[in-house]
Amino acid sequence: MSDIYVSIEDENFIESALRHGFKNQNLPKWAILRIALAKSLSMNSMPDESFDTWEGRLKNYDLEQVTWKGQKPDERGVRDSTDAVCTLLSVYHDENFFEDEEHFRKILQRHIRRGLNEMRASWRPGHDFYDYLYHELFSSMSYFQAKEDAPDFSNKLLTALKEIGVTAKIHEEKRGPRISRYFLYIENAEHLERIQKGLNKLCFLLGYAENTLMIRTTSTPRLASLDIPRPRNTWDIIPAALMRTWVSDTTFEMEALTVWPGVDILGNPYNFSLAHAPHLLIGGTTGSGKSVCVHALLISLLLQFKPENLQICLIDTKRVEFAPYKGLPHLYENNVITNAFNACEILSKLVQEMESRIQKLEQIKAANLSEASKQKGFEIPRIVVFVEELADLILQSDHEAEKHLVRLAQLARVVGIHLVLATQRPDAETFTGLLRSNIPARIALTVQKGSESKIILDQTGAEKLLKEGDMLVKIDPGSDPVRVHGVYISHPDIKAYIREINKERYK
Repeated sequence: MSDIYVSIEDENFIESALRHGFKNQNLPKWAILRIALAKSLSMNSMPDESFDTWEGRLKNYDLEQVTWKGQKPDERGVRDSTDAVCTLLSVYHDENFFEDEEHFRKILQRHIRRGLNEMRASWRPGHDFYDYLYHELFSSMSYFQAKEDAPDFSNKLLTALKEIGVTAKIHEEKRGPRISRYFLYIENAEHLERIQKGLNKLCFLLGYAENTLMIRTTSTPRLASLDIPRPRNTWDIIPAALMRTWVSDTTFEMEALTVWPGVDILGNPYNFSLAHAPHLLIGGTTGSGKSVCVHALLISLLLQFKPENLQICLIDTKRVEFAPYKGLPHLYENNVITNAFNACEILSKLVQEMESRIQKLEQIKAANLSEASKQKGFEIPRIVVFVEELADLILQSDHEAEKHLVRLAQLARVVGIHLVLATQRPDAETFTGLLRSNIPARIALTVQKGSESKIILDQTGAEKLLKEGDMLVKIDPGSDPVRVHGVYISHPDIKAYIREINKERYK
């Protein structure tokens, strides 16, 4: 009897990774299965039971292939790793899988299938597979490190500026959770251009990687601000508990759909109106904090609205991020959508709902939902659609989902339907011209290249961010983006908030 089953789509990905990624089809397929296991174990949440089921034909693997069970070490040094894998899973799940081999195999299959699902959504032929694996598995740093005092950087900065031919004075220094912002008084305007052109030299002199520093002019003559990231062990974590405080302490209009992604670089709470946005794209590579940002926006709304005022449509074809929200009373159609076919059906239904609402507004001669809500007896909940991994949905649906999303983006704002689309593959194929022109608000977390930053923000800058929730928020087209450090929401935090929200419902 086989131990591990994967879908035909997974099997096709394994072959593609060997052919186009490693460029060596002679490598064993279990190498990709082990990488998928590592990818799944790098995630904070547990893989759910959805990975126990599948549609269509299957490909099977034995533990002898996956973990080299019962076999002697070969000439390559490959040896039986079954006990090591069982130990890893036992620690990850806080269970003893040595006592139940059948359960161990089931959980191992969940992790492998989840890892393959994640990799299918975030890598494709043509992208450097080795670079992809580095960013997926090794580049992320933990949020939780011992915090130390931030060092005084002033003298070192002035010395480095002098080396690139710039004379400046430090007018003021402001320290935020991660960034120290130095306000530089520059007498000679030509020296500003020297800094702008010599930022990478400055990075080298100060001991930073390329494209790390950011400089901007200010409204004060001859004053520029230079943002310098501090060492990670001096960062302040933005805890999830603050979200309750922000919501409670803020006076806002219900129609605004106010959301809090985090704090500005000086540590002040940052919010914006999703209704004003009125649709939002969130993009960022693995480890950037994109999914955590999505959770922050989602929790922001759930803390403010009851189910009769707000419905949330959750679409997650990767079947990972939105699993904790199952059973929430706010869910549109009472479910989390986890496959492309159902997603297209739901989006088509939302288009019909939009058209129905437009007709109702025309009948009462109201310009938008806010105006209509002021009329007695007219109560329709707002709907916010969250799509986790836009690229995966578009490709799986053969661009059918894109047609519905474009239609909603064009007309749905006036009837209280808003889109939040997230992707870790910001490219022209995913975020096409029609979507781009109708989704004006953008959040860019860390990306690998300036071209990806341009896809999200229409300008470079996101390639210089620090990962782990560092983001540029651009709500109004033509405005300068605001740098924000995201609140950190773990899966236990999400579950705790959901318990609180459900408890409030029955008061």
